[in-house]
Amino acid sequence: MSAFTQLRLVNHFAALEQAYSSRVEPMPLTEPKMAHFNQALAAEIGLPAGAGDDPEVLAVMAGNAQLPGGKTVSAVYAGHQFGVYVPQLGDGRAMLLAQTQNEAGDLFELQLKGSGMTPYSRFADGRAVLRSSIREYLCSEAMHGLGVPTTRALSLVSSSDPVRRERMETAAVVCRVAPSFVRFGSFEYFYYGERFERLQPLADHVINHYFPHLREATDKYERWLAEVVDRTAALMAQWQSVGFCHGVMNTDNFSILGLTLDYGPFGFLDGFDSSHVCNHTDEGGRYAYEEQPKIGYWNCSRLLQATLPLLDLNPEKAVEKANDILARYPDQYAEGVLTLWCKKLGLREVRAGDRELANAFLNVLDAGKDDFTRSFRALAQIQRDNSRIPVLRDEIKNVEAFDAWLENYRARLQSDSEEDGERAARMNTVNPKFVLRNHLLQTAIEKAEAGDFSEIAHLFEVMQKPFEEHPEYSDYAAPAPDWAAQLSVSCSS
Repeated sequence: MSAFTQLRLVNHFAALEQAYSSRVEPMPLTEPKMAHFNQALAAEIGLPAGAGDDPEVLAVMAGNAQLPGGKTVSAVYAGHQFGVYVPQLGDGRAMLLAQTQNEAGDLFELQLKGSGMTPYSRFADGRAVLRSSIREYLCSEAMHGLGVPTTRALSLVSSSDPVRRERMETAAVVCRVAPSFVRFGSFEYFYYGERFERLQPLADHVINHYFPHLREATDKYERWLAEVVDRTAALMAQWQSVGFCHGVMNTDNFSILGLTLDYGPFGFLDGFDSSHVCNHTDEGGRYAYEEQPKIGYWNCSRLLQATLPLLDLNPEKAVEKANDILARYPDQYAEGVLTLWCKKLGLREVRAGDRELANAFLNVLDAGKDDFTRSFRALAQIQRDNSRIPVLRDEIKNVEAFDAWLENYRARLQSDSEEDGERAARMNTVNPKFVLRNHLLQTAIEKAEAGDFSEIAHLFEVMQKPFEEHPEYSDYAAPAPDWAAQLSVSCSS
């Protein structure tokens, strides 16, 4: 029996008119190997146990066979790339195999990335290399482990087929999974192309399947866009709170569902640097860490511009409604990120002065470029009284500023009645011990390129549960080595 017979295929996106996508066929890989398979996600989708060892599953995940009952398409979209509008982009190396629905009613789109050329490849080869595929496969699951909304990854397939980027590398295919891969740029494509009649069917598709509580609302487009803005603001707050830098925050990389989408040049902060730019292609620092919340706001403004015809037939009223929706973002972000910082500080509720307390700690870290993840994790060891010097103090470079902050922090903790142990346990559920640092990825990549995929498996195991201790993997929580500063990622990563 086929492993795919248990899947309930619905193919909602592929059922839309041809204006939204093109039928495609994957390009087979030579002698594909299953480098890693996400069995937990497979079970969620409805695949049977052991699916990762099934030759038929390998063939489909490699692009060497069609998924039975699937409709393989690549979507068209546009986008603002580094602030400049590009009228047609699209899935240049991605193919949607099918959409399935599990017994709980959850929707999953299965998309191959790196499976060959599409009508939107724009002279590219449509392939992905093992290096970038490992980064996407592991980071999407690492973000899921952190509780950050994200696309997921089902499988990582490798091959010896050559692919040229900055150097000659080998090919790989990732099967990405999300309820939907519709993005802000999907609407921009039809708006700026003055094909306004295509906006409503796409919006209805999104609302009907992903915002079903709005289906019958008379103002459903306004309420839908307000939720998208809220989700985007919340996502930006979550990125900031875990020290995640995206690198290519173009509108074509922003999910209409508020998911982290497209893992190219990304990075988690090692030493805290508010102006850190993780993508060396971003010479102007447009997508620096401290700029990410502003870019989220700007991208929402572009989405609202592209959906004006849905808001009102009167252009002036449409703009007024769009501005009202966009005005939600600043407060949504500010409140969301403050709540997260307070949780990371172990504060049970947000009070006056807590924003200044959180910012002061970030300023201490910024001044010394102290390790972001380790510093927040170590806060749990601080006691309310002054009897013990915290271990964290040994890792802070600006000790004088830290001591002054610590006095205020302890005073704030003393205003709560919670015991130190209870607070520490709670803090360790929001401050991860592990994040997917670039040097950890680099080690996994180098081993995999030599034919050893064991490091991928180790990192995958740890990053699924990054808040747990994992004493056998304590080295993964160590400060980044000096050579990590020389690692560079770009738009080809």
